[in-house]
Amino acid sequence: MATRVLFIRHGATVLSAEDRFAGATDVELSDEGRRQARALGERLASEVIGAVYASPMHRTIETARLVTAAHGLEPSTDPGLREIDHGRWEGLTRKEVEERFADEYAAWEIDPFLSAPQGGEAGVAVMARALPVVRAIVERHAGSTVVVVSHKATIRLVLATLLGIDARGYRDRLDQAPACLNVVDFKDPVRARLMLYNDTSHYAEQPRPAGPHLSPWWDAV
Repeated sequence: MATRVLFIRHGATVLSAEDRFAGATDVELSDEGRRQARALGERLASEVIGAVYASPMHRTIETARLVTAAHGLEPSTDPGLREIDHGRWEGLTRKEVEERFADEYAAWEIDPFLSAPQGGEAGVAVMARALPVVRAIVERHAGSTVVVVSHKATIRLVLATLLGIDARGYRDRLDQAPACLNVVDFKDPVRARLMLYNDTSHYAEQPRPAGPHLSPWWDAV
């Protein structure tokens, strides 16, 4: 029997709406983010959920509580699920980073998997700490359905690794909207199948359009 993991990105925050780097910054959900999470909770109310895990950030913990309110579950937190740390870029907009740290930003754009801002993390470091947590959760809850609330980059890196996608392209080729739902079935802790990706039908009639929330190459002429 497969183990099903519902990977959920936290709901919207004020900083995410402003396109700021806020991986290690512990910001709260916005009112819109709470609405998104409640809508997902209503969607999942009839599911049989065995446990819920979250990154130890306010935005993920609150999302987890709102999503599983009907189940009466309290999220277990694990630091391995936290978002990528952008170091000295934290709190800055992409434009500000490009202006202040041009060379560093250019190297990160080319290879965000191995490059990192000063004081921050590369994608490979995030993958190395998050993937063992996911595998442990799958082992612990074999045959059950589990919710894992994490962050945009972290979820993309985990899914890229599980599905055999080149993780160097995680920013360009994979998106995660606020409070989106991803469904992954595990045959065992290593073998996984993607069943649903980046779904926001609980609060949006259509997927959000591609744009700068992916990476600049999308808008390049």
